[in-house]
Amino acid sequence: MVAMELLLWILAVVLVVSGIVSLARRQILWGVVLIVVGLLVGPGGVSIFS
Repeated sequence: MVAMELLLWILAVVLVVSGIVSLARRQILWGVVLIVVGLLVGPGGVSIFS
């Protein structure tokens, strides 16, 4: 179970960082979507797997 939580945390970090990079490249909608999905997937958010 710990491995799944770690994997979700890493996935969430990658999504949020990708969203920030998209925002910096002026792709506002895509950046916001990636950040929101990253926050939802992460262990601190509402995980889709639990």
